Amino acid sequence: MLARTRPLILMLCGFLGASGVMLAAAASHGEDARLLGSASTMCLAHAPVLLGLWIAGARLKTAQLSALVLAIGTILFAGDLLSRHFGHGALFPMAAPTGGLGMIAGWLLIAIGAFYKETS
Repeated sequence: MLARTRPLILMLCGFLGASGVMLAAAASHGEDARLLGSASTMCLAHAPVLLGLWIAGARLKTAQLSALVLAIGTILFAGDLLSRHFGHGALFPMAAPTGGLGMIAGWLLIAIGAFYKETS
């Protein structure tokens, strides 16, 4: 199943990168940019990581799973901040912390990948 996620990872990379730029632009024009700026930062920090994991492909056994976990975590985290910014409240209880834990888990999966033999 993970073998078929490569196009999804690249699509999520582009989505997060574009979202990060748009959120940064929106933050620069609004009154309270705190939540938009934080969402932008998370998107722009993780989009290049997804690209790197996409490039790593089979050379890092945990690349695809790491990328998916990072992407889902980032989307949850940023989505919750956006929902709060626009006055809709949380996406669901504990959405931002759940997304944050997802991002942490994704980074740890990358670290765990260091202990697996490179598959070339």
